[in-house]
Amino acid sequence: MNKKSKGYLGLLVLFMYAPIFVLVAQSFNASRYRGTWAGFTLDWYRELFGSESILDAFWNTLSIGFTAALLATLLALLTALGMKCISKKGQVMLRGLANVPLLNADIVTGISLMLLFLGLGLRLGYDTILLAHIVICLPYALLCILPQVLATDDVLYEAALDLGAPPFTAFRKVVLPELYPGILSAFLLSFAMSADDFIVTYFTKGAGINTLTTEIYAELKVGIHPELYALSTLFFVSVIVLVGLLAMNFRVLRARTSKRRLA
Repeated sequence: MNKKSKGYLGLLVLFMYAPIFVLVAQSFNASRYRGTWAGFTLDWYRELFGSESILDAFWNTLSIGFTAALLATLLALLTALGMKCISKKGQVMLRGLANVPLLNADIVTGISLMLLFLGLGLRLGYDTILLAHIVICLPYALLCILPQVLATDDVLYEAALDLGAPPFTAFRKVVLPELYPGILSAFLLSFAMSADDFIVTYFTKGAGINTLTTEIYAELKVGIHPELYALSTLFFVSVIVLVGLLAMNFRVLRARTSKRRLA
């Protein structure tokens, strides 16, 4: 890559991340007013962790994200294992159907789920948010797990059965370790999608419950407080950590694939 290309890439990255850097800097600004630097402070982070509504939203985000990611990953694994047993034509059709939610607008998904829950007589709240997040996370989890499941060889599993291992034990000790990178990627990506979602959560949350995204939106309607800068900064750092874990996991997956090809 020549200097011109590096300079262009640097400007592009700066253009994308400059607003976030300003937000991060503002979270440490002692002044409540934007554009005026009054010194370094951690007061906004202290006030953030002293806010009961924000802490409730944080724990809701954490519990919903973890549970939705866990269930979506489990359902994606079972679906992928089932798809491996059908014909190639059926696999192509089901993969196409699984990709439709990825292309669908979030507002359509949110309104559709809201109408479905109300039609079933469910009261909008924590449970409906959880169900909605499982729905939106499942296609992403399947996208991570399915290619790896289809690439696995059944020879080792069948050999374990021939040696006397029960089917579940053979799957747990032979097949599951091969799928571990894809499963971890599916879980991390699903958690990130759940924590980052706003539109679907907004339509399915009901009154009296918020996640971080809807709590930030509610706070913005009454004015921008410095605590929101601190909250957004922590949110951004969490996403960076998740992306880093995903990148490390993809490296492990790529290394395993390369070793398998060489073998």
